[in-house]
Amino acid sequence: MSAVYLDYNASGLVRPEVQDVMAKALADNGNPSAVHAAGRRARARVETARAQVAELVGADATAVVFSSGGTESNAQGILSALAAGCERLIVGSTEHPCVAEAATASGKPLKTLPVDAHGVIDLNQLRQLLGQPGRAVVAIHHANNESGVMQPIAEAARLVRSAGGWLHVDAIQSSGKIPVDIRTLKADSLTLSAHKLGGPQGVGALVMAEGREAVQMLHGAGQERGLRAGTENVPGITGFGAAAVCAARDLSSMQAHAVWRDAAEKVVKAAGATIIGEGAERLPNTLFMAVSDWESPQQLITLDLMGLMVSAGSACSSGKTKPSRAILATGRVDMATGGIRISGGWGTVEADWTRFSEAWVEAYAKQRERSAARTREVA
Repeated sequence: MSAVYLDYNASGLVRPEVQDVMAKALADNGNPSAVHAAGRRARARVETARAQVAELVGADATAVVFSSGGTESNAQGILSALAAGCERLIVGSTEHPCVAEAATASGKPLKTLPVDAHGVIDLNQLRQLLGQPGRAVVAIHHANNESGVMQPIAEAARLVRSAGGWLHVDAIQSSGKIPVDIRTLKADSLTLSAHKLGGPQGVGALVMAEGREAVQMLHGAGQERGLRAGTENVPGITGFGAAAVCAARDLSSMQAHAVWRDAAEKVVKAAGATIIGEGAERLPNTLFMAVSDWESPQQLITLDLMGLMVSAGSACSSGKTKPSRAILATGRVDMATGGIRISGGWGTVEADWTRFSEAWVEAYAKQRERSAARTREVA
């Protein structure tokens, strides 16, 4: 049987439409700052993509700043808030490491915003933290990269705005899976990443709300309106734009994953798995599950040998036996090293989810048999 890819939250498979436009851009690779014909064509590709990415999140094209990826854009968003006068930071306890570490590296006072047992931020705690002295930049992701748990961004935005703060939203996981609109969310800044949408790796974007200004990240010749120096990655940006168009087109079909995911969830739960974030609203394509008696790396290896590619939560920590931030934040310490994430995308079909659930149940049963046998030997 052919292998099944169920790791779209780590990196989506590159869409055929994206491959096509990138190949054409590579074959006609002028510098977008040049005034000759090839340069003008390259500039047109960049600006077309800028408009396409902006449309995906309900922004004006002039609000989009392209970057090397979500990590850079998250850092730029946080630094922009600090440059605008914010004096301290409030960061959700389940944020991606690139956000948490950028906040720490800023050197500004930092407070952690806790989540409940389902992984949802505590709005009462946010209100209390915002009441402390000093303007705050609040960083909350729209949806958790591990569990898919969605946050009440609009409600948080009202609290942040009333306190005179800045809300930075990492929408890297939610964009392309559910509707994302910067105006509806009332975010001051928002980040995206092409490879989560079925685009290429190494391209991201910071999107600014009306009236907000981004701070310069890299110094040089003044590309990206002076906000990020360096020759633009024209093929990558072109692919980003095409991926944004496809993601917007396919939004309604992404909801089918929730039905497929829920069916698989029922099967693995009956076999002993705990569903992380089960009681909260989640992305339709994401299943994050854990057991206390089977470490994540062993699960991944076993499933890979069975032709199923999944991950142990954040791709940035996969391959390392590190406790899951999302699980730890909900208080399930006993399961923090036994979580795996299954995530579908544009190329996933219902049979893929079924095959995963059946394979995992089979593998877990064998693992428990081996554990029981070892216990009997010791006894």
